[in-house]
Amino acid sequence: MIDEIDYKILRILLKNSRSTYVDIAREVNLSDVAVIKRIKKLENIGVIKKYSCVIDPVKLGYSKVSITGINVDPDALLNVIENLKNKDYVKYIAITSGDHELITIIWARDSDELMRIHREIESLPGVRKIYPALLLDVVKDDVSFF
Repeated sequence: MIDEIDYKILRILLKNSRSTYVDIAREVNLSDVAVIKRIKKLENIGVIKKYSCVIDPVKLGYSKVSITGINVDPDALLNVIENLKNKDYVKYIAITSGDHELITIIWARDSDELMRIHREIESLPGVRKIYPALLLDVVKDDVSFF
């Protein structure tokens, strides 16, 4: 279903989702029409879910980023998720089978705001405990898993 050329196209788009069809075509030795068809196929079968940009939170004034594990009572999981989804400071939520039921990424302007956010999350009904880990530095940022 997906061949090596499709993987090359995906790698190019992961590096720069604004790459033009012409530039991609040149790199994979196909016509731009062929590249358009392949990308449309990858979108239609759900391999490409969306296009996005990567933002540096520090440049927007968010000096604190926390990867926070949240332990939740099973019967409260959906309510906690719904509550967190509506919070602007929560940038990512995942349900996990690991040490915590939820993993979140939180942006805060400073340490005081981050502590306030963590206290707010801890006070949600059904939240048993939170486990914040402050992001100090990104060593590798490669969303390409292949």
